[in-house]
Amino acid sequence: MYKIGLVGLKTSIEQIVALADEYKHELEFISLPYVEIKEVEKIIEEHNFHMHAWFFSGPIPYEIAKRKLGTDKIMVYVPATESGLYKAFLEMVYDQGQIIEKLSIDTMTANNISKEAMSQLTMNIPKIYTKMFDLDVDTNELLNFHLNLWNEEKTDGALTCFPSVCEALREQGIPAYKMSMSTMEIRQSLRVLSEKVKTSYFKDTQIGVEIIEVEYFNKVAEEMKTPYNLQYLELRLKEMLIQLGEKINGSFSDKGNGRYMIFSSRGAIEREIMTLEETVQKLAFEADTTVAVGIGFGETAYSAEINAFRAIQHSKAMKKREIVIVQEDGLIVESPGKQGELHYSSRTQNEILVGKLKNGNISVKTYKKIVALIQKMGWADFTTKDLATHLEMTERNVRRIVTDMCKVDLAQCVGQETYATRGRPSKIYRLL
Repeated sequence: MYKIGLVGLKTSIEQIVALADEYKHELEFISLPYVEIKEVEKIIEEHNFHMHAWFFSGPIPYEIAKRKLGTDKIMVYVPATESGLYKAFLEMVYDQGQIIEKLSIDTMTANNISKEAMSQLTMNIPKIYTKMFDLDVDTNELLNFHLNLWNEEKTDGALTCFPSVCEALREQGIPAYKMSMSTMEIRQSLRVLSEKVKTSYFKDTQIGVEIIEVEYFNKVAEEMKTPYNLQYLELRLKEMLIQLGEKINGSFSDKGNGRYMIFSSRGAIEREIMTLEETVQKLAFEADTTVAVGIGFGETAYSAEINAFRAIQHSKAMKKREIVIVQEDGLIVESPGKQGELHYSSRTQNEILVGKLKNGNISVKTYKKIVALIQKMGWADFTTKDLATHLEMTERNVRRIVTDMCKVDLAQCVGQETYATRGRPSKIYRLL
């Protein structure tokens, strides 16, 4: 049974729970209501360890939780859509007994539903004053926005995302209504949650293979004073790896000459990435040499093992010998669990891109890695020195690749960067 943290206002949670009964055999919803939106961070911090997934009553608590967790744990929310705005607007028209011609609305910057909703209407739409806000907004700012427009007689009512703002406006005698989720939106979001949980379960049970290679093992063996010293070293290395295998409930195998293999499930391996990292550091210290690690995931033991071999070859090509994962869909993950974690694919089905890469003599993997790095770092523009620093390549090699990308219209030179010290100015590039 998967435990789902259900976060929202008490009224919203009651509405969701009433519709979640059909999922009671597979999902256990743990209600975690809040009164003020600022309570969401504390709720997430206190309960995240016990939850398999999170379900939020709207995009605001979801975005706060996402910023707090910084994780890929399953997180689903009921989206703010046009139907919530239409519902609140109809309630206002019905209660006031008149057509509303002037209206103030507050909405998230990332999801301006007022513009989308009104653009779809063919009737004469009211004059709309919109206040867009980010996660760190002060609700008093939104309250003053609506109040000022009302006092200036520019509006006949207000629609808001926050119950506290709605209540404060009504106390001032202003027709105010909260935009709330509809039954259809809740049901659709619950279906999405259920599918994500099922997908996660099957993904978790995929086969995973870890290949750990103590490099230059022949040289290490030659430096041993006696055969017994080498045997003692191998015993110590095996003990560490057997302990790792026990931790991930895996099957340990010695392939000889410093190469070892552990079969387990994908879920167990992903949960113990940090344990693997610590073990690798101990192995490297004990053997006084570098250790490469490749992890492969797949639907079968064969496909997982093939991906693990691809991953370890990739790891051995890196100067720092970071852990590398190759997933069943070809996605490559470098340095999993670390701040420098990087995801990119070694495949593409874009025929135009394939043609450009072929003409530029650039591999799909290299191009995808460069794109992933630029997106991760948030660079609008970049230099070859920027790329070389993070890609563990020589600047000369990176310059050749970027020059080839420019020739086939995958990048362009947009300027130069001049330094105070001597030397040629660096060219500034941008992806196309």
